[in-house]
Amino acid sequence: MHFLWFIIIGGVAGWIAGQIMKGRGFGLLGNIIVGIIGGILGGWVFGLFGITAGGILGSLFTAVVGAVILLWIVGMIKKK
Repeated sequence: MHFLWFIIIGGVAGWIAGQIMKGRGFGLLGNIIVGIIGGILGGWVFGLFGITAGGILGSLFTAVVGAVILLWIVGMIKKK
């Protein structure tokens, strides 16, 4: 069941980040991948600042922040 929440939160976080950064999503699989990688990245960044987020909403917020950072980095690399 925990794995299912991981996938759902990743998909939603990827979709929200896609809306924020590009104005559209990346499709179901793309949103899940961006959200999961974003969750890992967001957890790492929040950990550097000593911030912890608990629960489903905290996990979603962390994943969205990480996914936005990920999309920003990818966008900067693509421009070069």
